[in-house]
Amino acid sequence: MGSIAGNRAAGQVRDDLYARLVSHKIITIIFLSMALAAALAVSLGLGSANISFQELWQVIKGAVTTSSGQEAGNNLARTVILNLRLPRVLLATLAGCSLAGAGVVMQGILRNPLADPYILGISAGASFGAALAVVLGLGKLAGFTLAKGYIVVACAFTFGLLTTFVIYGLASLRGLAPETLILAGVALGYLFSAGVSLLKYLSSHEELRELTLWLMGGLAGAKWQPLFLLFTVCLAALGFLWRYSWDLNALGAGEEVAANLGVNLSRLRRNGAVGASMLASATVAFTGIIGFIGLVAPHLGRFLVGSDYRYLIPASCLLGAILLLAADTLARTVASPIEIPVGVITSLIGVPFFLSLLFRERRRWWS
Repeated sequence: MGSIAGNRAAGQVRDDLYARLVSHKIITIIFLSMALAAALAVSLGLGSANISFQELWQVIKGAVTTSSGQEAGNNLARTVILNLRLPRVLLATLAGCSLAGAGVVMQGILRNPLADPYILGISAGASFGAALAVVLGLGKLAGFTLAKGYIVVACAFTFGLLTTFVIYGLASLRGLAPETLILAGVALGYLFSAGVSLLKYLSSHEELRELTLWLMGGLAGAKWQPLFLLFTVCLAALGFLWRYSWDLNALGAGEEVAANLGVNLSRLRRNGAVGASMLASATVAFTGIIGFIGLVAPHLGRFLVGSDYRYLIPASCLLGAILLLAADTLARTVASPIEIPVGVITSLIGVPFFLSLLFRERRRWWS
């Protein structure tokens, strides 16, 4: 009887500890959501045009309640916030969520802490698609500017996603091992990079400038209609990937453990790679190449909520949104009225983090 009572007491202690851990993770995610809301408000108020938080509140309240609010003094504030800044900060939020979500899943399925959304050559494939549309003038076939922009986006998205399917087909010949996926991605990345270099060499000055700006990554020119398209893709892909949280948790304990628990490793890696690639391809198509968000945010998420993917995926997405939003705000305000490409800012933030992570992993490998 004593041993039974002791087992029950130990079980109760474990249950209480687990409940406290879960509560901590949920509270952390709530705090991150509040931090993102605060970052959105700060980002909307900062810029070349000085807008007070009182004016910001009036504009947002008027837009939500559909009240006219026709004070003459608020015309500039309404135009700047609703037509320029709000689409941009929402695009930064969506892009940060997508890149972080894709990064955390890539690190999980490849079991590599240095993996990011572009490790399978997605960025190189999307860049080649965009370069092809710009240099060959595919947008001119449409005859008007709006369609031209969407054709560049469509080509970037298509080639980014196509790269994943080609890599998956090549890796299937070797059993979908993580090393095979990575090496196939590196090989295709070099191939598409060579294609981009060739197209840049053949391009005119105007085409070269447009392509260079796209490759540096940026959120300028964000519009409402692309936001709805990106939101739909991101919501569907993130929901699809979150369904595999338990499988990713099992894989984190080792491939043999996951297989013994009934996880289909081939299906997990295939679906995870496709879902993450869809997120990264859609984001790159609208924003260009923005690096390191998908590498930094998942590691910060693990530090805050641990390695349980049920909580790690949403925490990483929120952190990615906060990081990219902060980087974009810095990019358009630090040298105002000159705007720095946000990809430059994220690289300045991400490179030191990546090097510190690399040396830490190197010590672990050689210890």
